[in-house]
Amino acid sequence: MEILAKNVLKEGEQLLQQAEIADYKIDNMLLAEHFLGVTRNSLFLRPDLTVSEEKSQEYLEAVRRRCTKIPLQHITGVQEFMGLEFSVNEHVLIPRQDTEVLVEKVLSDIKNIPSVTVLDMCTGSGCIAISIAKLSDNAQVSAADISEKALQKAKENNQKNGTAVQLIHSDLFEKIEGTFDVIVSNPPYIRTAVIQELMEEVKDHDPWIALDGHEDGLDFYREITKEAKKHLNPEGKIYYEIGFDQGADVQKILEQNGFRDIHILKDLSGNDRVVYGGIK
Repeated sequence: MEILAKNVLKEGEQLLQQAEIADYKIDNMLLAEHFLGVTRNSLFLRPDLTVSEEKSQEYLEAVRRRCTKIPLQHITGVQEFMGLEFSVNEHVLIPRQDTEVLVEKVLSDIKNIPSVTVLDMCTGSGCIAISIAKLSDNAQVSAADISEKALQKAKENNQKNGTAVQLIHSDLFEKIEGTFDVIVSNPPYIRTAVIQELMEEVKDHDPWIALDGHEDGLDFYREITKEAKKHLNPEGKIYYEIGFDQGADVQKILEQNGFRDIHILKDLSGNDRVVYGGIK
């Protein structure tokens, strides 16, 4: 049995609106595209477009899951980042657009270096490491995480994007050997007390291990920075993603550990987003 696609989508949109999903229209179209293969353009060109009852039920079940505040990306299983597609699940932080500022800065800084070694600490889905490896032709990239389940997803994304990132199961630098020209990290940086105030999609579905920066949100910056110089080559640099109000604090941590020429970059919203510095 075939059903008019526009009627199915109308039902889905109403369910999402009633559940008070903030971007219910956008989410509805993304679910329709993923589960029905229907886009806004295809509906415009073919108002009489139909879908099977089986497909429509699959789509509506996905809508109902979204209504319970399960993240859209956990339902579709994918998220776009730096123009690449990454598989995601409940064991990894969903890649966010703000993190592209970090990747773009690293790519810009290494583009004229003939050969560069990069370590991505707390890699999660692998989106940072894999994007650097995929979008540069001069980087040898390694990536570490304490979570074996996160590394399983990073391995899947490594294969999916045709990259050769070396994945390391390590509690920070515990299993890291050798030195690197660049260390990059988007560590857990949310204050523990603040996590419960986050959106349901984040606090109930993102892994806490990827969110919790402990009491002041800065513990991982302290731990990583303290050990980083031992794993950086001469003139090496470290790049961090930070919370919007952590720029000055992370800069101070770098300075206290002997880093110099420290800069803070803002994201597209005008918030502090990246701190980087060198050991030269």
